[in-house]
Amino acid sequence: MDLRSAHAEIAAEVAAGFDRVMSDAVYVGGAEVRAFEREYARFCGAPHCVGVGNGTDALELALRALGVGPGREVILPANTFIATAEAVARSGARPVLVDCDPATHLIDTDAALAAVTPATAAVVPVHLYGQPAAVERLVPAGVPIVEDAAQSHGATRFGRQAGASGVATTSFYPGKNLGAYGDAGAVVTADPEVADRVRVMASHGSRTPYVHEVAGCNSRLDALQAVVLRTKLTRLRSWNLARQAAAARYDALLDGLGVRRPTVAPGNTHVWHLYVVRVPGGRRDHVRRRLLSAGIATGIHYPVPVHLTPAFAGLGHRRGAFPHAEAAAAEILSLPMHPHLTAGQQEDVVKALAAALADA
Repeated sequence: MDLRSAHAEIAAEVAAGFDRVMSDAVYVGGAEVRAFEREYARFCGAPHCVGVGNGTDALELALRALGVGPGREVILPANTFIATAEAVARSGARPVLVDCDPATHLIDTDAALAAVTPATAAVVPVHLYGQPAAVERLVPAGVPIVEDAAQSHGATRFGRQAGASGVATTSFYPGKNLGAYGDAGAVVTADPEVADRVRVMASHGSRTPYVHEVAGCNSRLDALQAVVLRTKLTRLRSWNLARQAAAARYDALLDGLGVRRPTVAPGNTHVWHLYVVRVPGGRRDHVRRRLLSAGIATGIHYPVPVHLTPAFAGLGHRRGAFPHAEAAAAEILSLPMHPHLTAGQQEDVVKALAAALADA
């Protein structure tokens, strides 16, 4: 990614916004945060947005606001960043993992429905890499759905964004399509009661200073981060279009090269937080080293499925439990992707990739 180019584009506006905050001396909450919450809710087509400290907190707070806690279960995909499972565990519930679809790497909705038990309190589909999971297929589960939309700012499924008619959480970590200059996150929802509970819990369980209704936490959006997010939000649509153009160029350049290109599910508008290919035949790590030696950084999202991480060994899963997630982890490779990526840079990436594949 290239965060410097994004900053250069907005530096003057961010500096002016920082001056406003410094002049007002309101650093936590305040007018900038309230304005961003309104603007991001409008962007998502949702009535409510509550800014919080980071995306992991957002997911935990949303689950807790829906009554998820000890003795309950939450279904989520094995192919996700560990924060999804962490948030479930921090709520007191037990993560119940299911496999991913081998084409899109999104949650296997049939497996999720089959995993529902009387103890199931929620399902967390992860909108991975920039495209939404098939949330509508999870409705028959009859339990709350909390969309993990940390990688899908602006993505739609059949014209709908995450949280527009339910509950979604997001991260504004710097590398995201809409990224802050540090940690930040939000809960977006159509439910005013969920929004209210999240806001109270995120502020030490308090509406009034020193009157604490519930045991909450400290997870509030800083005013300086709100300035950055407000400024970037005005460019998010155009930046997503640039990502889409870059993805189309990759699709053309990679045709016939011997890697599997990403699959976009029908009904989805993909915003390409990541452009993830699959390198078959056990060659991925060699190819990645060769690219790095050519000055091209890549990523693996994610090298170890949740069930094989030491942190969640207590769930009792062994290798082979979720074969599609495990197969993906051995082959996936995230190529450079950001809105300021040039056609020439992409040509260099693909040329180096072809050379690496040729001697693998």
